[in-house]
Amino acid sequence: MKIKLTFFILFLFSPKVLFAQDEVFARKIVDTLSSKHFWGRGYTKNGVHKAQKYLTTQFKSIGLKPMDGKSFLQLFSYSVNTYPGKMFVAINGEPLVPGQDFIISPESRGIKKTIQLEQRDSTHFVDVADRIMVVKENKLTWSAEQKAKDYTIIELNKNSFKPTPLSISINIKNKLITDFKTANICGIVKGTSKPDSVIVYTAHYDHLGGMGRKTFFPGANDNASGVAQVLSLAKYYTAHPQPYTMAFILFSGEEIGLLGSKYFTEHPLVPLKNIRFLVNLDLEGTGIDGITIVNGSIYSREFNILKQINNKDGLLPKIVSRGKAANSDHYFFFKNDVPAFYIYTLGGIKAYHDIYDISSTLPMDKYSDIFTLMLNFNDVLMNKHH
Repeated sequence: MKIKLTFFILFLFSPKVLFAQDEVFARKIVDTLSSKHFWGRGYTKNGVHKAQKYLTTQFKSIGLKPMDGKSFLQLFSYSVNTYPGKMFVAINGEPLVPGQDFIISPESRGIKKTIQLEQRDSTHFVDVADRIMVVKENKLTWSAEQKAKDYTIIELNKNSFKPTPLSISINIKNKLITDFKTANICGIVKGTSKPDSVIVYTAHYDHLGGMGRKTFFPGANDNASGVAQVLSLAKYYTAHPQPYTMAFILFSGEEIGLLGSKYFTEHPLVPLKNIRFLVNLDLEGTGIDGITIVNGSIYSREFNILKQINNKDGLLPKIVSRGKAANSDHYFFFKNDVPAFYIYTLGGIKAYHDIYDISSTLPMDKYSDIFTLMLNFNDVLMNKHH
């Protein structure tokens, strides 16, 4: 009986079982954050504030400590144009489905009007007097804007609406919030022997929120997946403190222009010069075709470390190097001389900044491999393996 029990205990705590448990944990995080309750983690229905509260609770329950010793939250604010109310568009008298048939360009003003449209070319239809434009697009890709302009642009999905737009009935309400309050969520595990050397993992937890009362953008891959990976790493390192301090930051304001990471670099809670390396995780939910490393060509030594680990352990199909790009939260750290990678996954789903970026179609098939790659990478950075 004792032998069986010992075997069972060993089995229970073997790395493969721990990874399996972490995959369950990660999937739960992605399911939760991309659910309707969080309303796209944006600017309406308190989406990003609900996510902030939920993730702060996660940081506490994992056992992280606040980075500044007082609070997990680093508060900041900015302006944003939002669409909390009416979102009605009919073309040629036919009502359209928000998110599926059309989106509103996020800098657009609200308007209530029925007008005839003038065709400019095969994809652009305008009413000059009321400054309204209808554009046919192959794919609807939404975003966020800080200002409201004096025009309205409706983007039509030309695959779901085939006829020529001759007239438009529009009733859309926008609301410009000049002081939208949000926060970065920042936690650490103090280093055991070199606490002033810091390895940082980051992901943005905000997404696009809602467009009107009935349509939201779930943001499972972008970026509930990156948040799940950061939380998994935080869970591991609170249970296994390292020689270096391990820091974890979940940024807000990424989708509107990397505003949370910019704010952090201007008001750092750890000295930027102490950061040995920063890894930003965004779009982490696939990986069947491998991963891309932004700044891989700049930090070639660290990139080669990743490749060597991957070749040795056979984790991912390929690791692709890319140059610098201002396309996620690593960028302002890199601009401030902090060595930083941005890792995103390749292959699988094509959903991006649309209503189809949902948890149920997100494979997360390379989640454990990326997790393992990061653990081994950190060991080398801390000179635990040469």
